[in-house]
Amino acid sequence: MVFVKAQKKRAYFKRFQVKYKRRREGKTDYRARIRLINQDKNKYNTPKYRFVVRFTNKDIVAQIISSSITGDLVMEAAYAHELPRYGLEVGLTNYAAAYCTGLLLARRVLKLLELDEEYEGNVEATGEDYSVEPAETRRPFRALLDVGLIRTTTGNRVFGALKGALDGGLDIPHSEKRFAGFGKDNKQLDAQTHRNYIYGGHVANYMRTLADDEPEKYQSHFSEYIKRGIEPDNIEELYKKVHAGIREDPTAKKSEKEPPQEHKRYNLKKLTYEERKAKLIERLNALNSTAEGGDNDEDEDEDDEDDEDDE
Repeated sequence: MVFVKAQKKRAYFKRFQVKYKRRREGKTDYRARIRLINQDKNKYNTPKYRFVVRFTNKDIVAQIISSSITGDLVMEAAYAHELPRYGLEVGLTNYAAAYCTGLLLARRVLKLLELDEEYEGNVEATGEDYSVEPAETRRPFRALLDVGLIRTTTGNRVFGALKGALDGGLDIPHSEKRFAGFGKDNKQLDAQTHRNYIYGGHVANYMRTLADDEPEKYQSHFSEYIKRGIEPDNIEELYKKVHAGIREDPTAKKSEKEPPQEHKRYNLKKLTYEERKAKLIERLNALNSTAEGGDNDEDEDEDDEDDEDDE
């Protein structure tokens, strides 16, 4: 049998179909997305909500999103950069901050839907698994966890946000297997270890270790903590105050920043039709006046020449 090399000719490339843009950019897992947004036909146009959690280098974004044929609609959102309002100014991307962000979003959504009094959730975080129980009147708000492209390893920060949303009163299908403190050998969740992570105990332990072993690194690594007088022993109390503040007032506040200064333009401003018309009339008037002034000068020169000839 003769070996024939497969040639990708013109016919192949004419029929080649590119993948979706966000797949080409490596931003969206469409296999997971289609399973999260597909709604049963007998539910007609009922929104299917997702609890979306994303992490950046300096922030945590938590959103409640539903999908429509025109695009995704954000129902409510909460960010880690809002936590300084409640007293947490440092460590805005760790497991404990993710818990606070999830709790903030849950309380904010329930207040929007007027379910905050009926579903208070787990007021004191004990680290144990918690699922909201349906009340007699209205059912709890249900959403599905959307983790994006992250690796769902045990103890990942996204599950800290999930735990915060669960304790806040949202109904999210989950398993305790990925919470921090779940044992690989005994297949059980160590509630004390999980509570330690929720209240920043792992950060406090690292602060103590670093202060004893490498004082110079401790001074640089935790400089913001030292500047604000945060010590390992009072971190738990700090997070308790943050949780209480979130439950007391979860509403979003408008930014009090000053409006940005006008930036220098390096290109011409686009004019409207009326502005262009007025500018053209102005140029024509200027041109006409210049032409009339030139004619008058020529007439005066001719008069001067005639006077010289008479002399």
